[in-house]
Amino acid sequence: MPDSPRVLVLAGGLSHERDVSLRSGRRVAEALRDAGVEVEERDVDAGLLPLLAGHRPDCVVPLLHGETGEDGALREVLELVGVPYLGARPDACRVAFDKPVAKAIAARAGLLTPASVALPHETFRELGAAAVMDALVAALGLPLIVKPTRGGSALGCSVVRSAEALAQGMVDAFAYGTTALVERFIEGDEVAVAVVDTGDGPRALPPVQIEPDGGVYDYTARYTAGSTEFVVPAKLSDAVAAEVARVAVTAHEALGLRDLSRSDLIVDADGRVWFLEVNVAPGLTETSTVPLSVQAAGLDLGTLVADLVTLAIDRGPAD
Repeated sequence: MPDSPRVLVLAGGLSHERDVSLRSGRRVAEALRDAGVEVEERDVDAGLLPLLAGHRPDCVVPLLHGETGEDGALREVLELVGVPYLGARPDACRVAFDKPVAKAIAARAGLLTPASVALPHETFRELGAAAVMDALVAALGLPLIVKPTRGGSALGCSVVRSAEALAQGMVDAFAYGTTALVERFIEGDEVAVAVVDTGDGPRALPPVQIEPDGGVYDYTARYTAGSTEFVVPAKLSDAVAAEVARVAVTAHEALGLRDLSRSDLIVDADGRVWFLEVNVAPGLTETSTVPLSVQAAGLDLGTLVADLVTLAIDRGPAD
């Protein structure tokens, strides 16, 4: 590894989460500079590959959120041109980014995950929307949560507490993707758990309990300062705290992730931990949960990312 690695932070892109990505990129770039790392920030466009060829960085830190950054395609291109990068490999990204697939793998690994149905828009329309919604309510009960199967930042996500509200929930989800995930809504405490692996195996950082002012952790609650209270470490018993850590690490391993991930969990009134989804490129903005976990663990964000960069450079572009 070079003594002073040159790092390229990629942020922006064309997904609905562009603004969040840019904020994550700025935050990480500043943290890396504070840690003494040479950093360049760049958006993703037609000039990226010529840049990689002519001014090759030692490592890329992809902080693109949404489909263009988390579906594995960008990382596959980085492997094609032989540039090391931080984070999960393309195949693992594709699996983790597809919520129903990730839930199925988590369930096979022994994790609790809410009952759900994934419905493509074409199926929903061809079978008759009213009949399908009646069947959903009959099978899954109420309340439900409806969200796109691919995407993040709670865009297109809504909690449905009545049968009459389900139609609008489906419309909202289809506005952000071609397939909607209709999932039984688990009442309880929402907890985010970051998992990091700096070479000694994955470990969970302190869990963050999420308490949005409006009761729902939607896009506004996630990225508007002061609209959500974050409690870290979460107010959990020692046994439940150990269980949320176990669930997050199990999901990270079962899905074949590496370096950094964040699992979104629910702890219900009986102390059971439910796996909802995992993020391979978690937000690192000033209102995101991962930096809070890093700080609660007594770590420095820039130093941690620099350590992960070192690991990425040492393993090479396609290992």
